Amino acid sequence: MHLLSSSCVGSLVLVLATLLCRVRCIEEVVGLYGETLEIPCNKGAVNGEDVKTITWKYHKGDGVSGNLLIKHKNENVSIDGSDEYKDRINMAANFSLLLTAAKLTDQRTFTCMVMAAKTAIDYYVKVLVYKAPEGVEISDKAEELEIGKLTKLATCVARDANPAAKIIWLKNNKPLSDDGKGISIQTSVQVDPVTSLSTTTSMLEYSANKEDTDAQFSCSSQHSVGKQMTSSPLTFTITYSTEHLILQVNAQELVEGDNVTLKCVADGNPAPSSFNFHLKGNVVTVNNTDTYTLTNVSRDTTGEYKCSLIDNPSMVASKEVTVDYLDINLSPTGSVVKNVGEALDLTFQSNSSRASKVSWTKDKVKLHKEPKFHKLTYSDSGHYECEVTMGALIKKLSFKLLVEGAPVIKQLSKQRGEDGQHKVLICEAEGSPKPSVSWSINGTSLHESPFVGGKVTHKITVVPTLNLTVLCTVSNKFGEDTREISVSPHQSEDGDQTKLVVGVVVGLLIVAMVIGLAYGIYQKKSKQGSWKTGERENGSSEEEKKLEEKVEENSQKAEV
Repeated sequence: MHLLSSSCVGSLVLVLATLLCRVRCIEEVVGLYGETLEIPCNKGAVNGEDVKTITWKYHKGDGVSGNLLIKHKNENVSIDGSDEYKDRINMAANFSLLLTAAKLTDQRTFTCMVMAAKTAIDYYVKVLVYKAPEGVEISDKAEELEIGKLTKLATCVARDANPAAKIIWLKNNKPLSDDGKGISIQTSVQVDPVTSLSTTTSMLEYSANKEDTDAQFSCSSQHSVGKQMTSSPLTFTITYSTEHLILQVNAQELVEGDNVTLKCVADGNPAPSSFNFHLKGNVVTVNNTDTYTLTNVSRDTTGEYKCSLIDNPSMVASKEVTVDYLDINLSPTGSVVKNVGEALDLTFQSNSSRASKVSWTKDKVKLHKEPKFHKLTYSDSGHYECEVTMGALIKKLSFKLLVEGAPVIKQLSKQRGEDGQHKVLICEAEGSPKPSVSWSINGTSLHESPFVGGKVTHKITVVPTLNLTVLCTVSNKFGEDTREISVSPHQSEDGDQTKLVVGVVVGLLIVAMVIGLAYGIYQKKSKQGSWKTGERENGSSEEEKKLEEKVEENSQKAEV
């Protein structure tokens, strides 16, 4: 066995170290497509003082390398590159290789060879060139989606990337994944033979449901460099067969005379455009509409109504329609003329589909109950109205009652005027038509109250100088009534009757005194017996005459 010399051993160690570094000391550098790429030598940590020569080479493949540039100590850089690199390479101050307009073909291993005074070391750098896709776009959009049917929704493309972009499908901004059932995603990548850039294509097949009617579908690309890009959202028409029908009525409450529209609502998409309406035994077909209108409805319109699909008569919707009605009858109506004291038979009847409310008014003033007329008075005259309400339905009937009769003076009175000299005479009467009032004397300050409820009050002012008897007369076409009242000077309305009684009593007392006095004189002369018969008779006759005059005078005073 031969022993190796020390120099051979040193060379062997250096070779082994170089081989080991090639395996373990390969650095990776990522550059952007089309931009300048800086490839460092020993990560930029080369000590320039010890370096004699820096050489950059690149690996062509199959163990063949190509020269790029070389720099000796204290000399300028010498470019020795091929046509592929000679216009795109240079060396930085820290011995890094500067490569402009990076291409995908630059993705290879570059070697920085450092020759020092005692050592020679190679540093290997693997270059990767990345490019984000130009954008994402959707094509081949489906016109519509059918529920339960797997349909090609669209194709999403992310062009010219390296490495190839990843495409994700989104529904309402949430990712979709291939489940092998209702969602199928097929992705492919094509490499441009000239640029070596990759284009990713993804096709989405989707089985829609009703909830997808307003859903937004989009796709986005994900890449190692650059921001995520997302396409504009898409919406689709979702088609499905009708599963349910609803019959709608456009009014909450119906009354006789209204118009009502029936609407048949189907949940299919597109919705059916023709329907059959079942109208209490009759079938009416409508085309290009989903409504049917019933005009001028009545209580006979009440009942069950239906609608159905023309192509599927077994799918039916129904709705109960109720028409409210209100009938009222009042007797009598119009103008009614009755005599005072008579009875008026008032009859009111109502018939309604549900509970109603009845109210009465007289001359627009609310009454608490229905009026009754067992014995008519003048105050019963007026305009009576009956109003019946049932929800929004209101009906009214009315009659105008006029109570007539001959006038009657209810009261004839007098009052003292404010100056104590005047007398105010008041005549209160009832009757209809309005009675006219007349007095047996002329007065002043005539005043008549309004004629209300068959009543009228008439006042006159007089200044009596003598004892008077005044008549008040009221009359209309049915008759008249007269009453009288005594009026004396300086008498008040409160003391007239009292003074009259006192005067009568005083008068009677005076008469009694005169008669007693005359009778005493008569008795005295009879006892003397000295009168002649003729003288006695004459004396008695004159005395009796004087006594009668005295009594009459006292009687007149008593009346006053």
